[in-house]
Amino acid sequence: MQKIMLTGKIHTARITACELDYEGSLEIDPNYLDAAGILPYEKILVVNRNNGERLETYAIPGVRGHKTFCLNGPAAHKGNVGDVVTIMAFSVLSEAEAVSHLPTIIVLDANNQIISRRKGREEIA
Repeated sequence: MQKIMLTGKIHTARITACELDYEGSLEIDPNYLDAAGILPYEKILVVNRNNGERLETYAIPGVRGHKTFCLNGPAAHKGNVGDVVTIMAFSVLSEAEAVSHLPTIIVLDANNQIISRRKGREEIA
C-alpha cells in the first residue's frame, strides 16, 4: 500500500505579486523552496486564508533572495497581493516510509521572513 503524505509546507506566506499575462503557476523565491524541501516544478497545493480559494499548480523558482510569492496566469485570479497562503507539497510513500515520515515546515511572518523551521512538530535550526 502507498500513502500520499505531506512532505513540504510553507505556512503564512504573503503574496507579493499577481501576473495574469503569464503561463501559470506560483513563482517562489528558491530560498523558501530549499527551506521547505520543495523542488522547482514540483506539484503544490496553495490554500488562500483570505478568500478560501484552493489551487493546484507547480512551483516556479523565482529570483533567490527576493522573497517572491507571485501568482501567475489563471492562478492570479485566486488571490491578491498581501493575501496569506499556505503552500503544500505531497509525495507518495510506501506504508513503511509513511509511518516514520515527518514533513519539513517553515512558517513566515508578515514580511515573509522565516520565523520557524520544523520537522513535524520539532523545531530545527
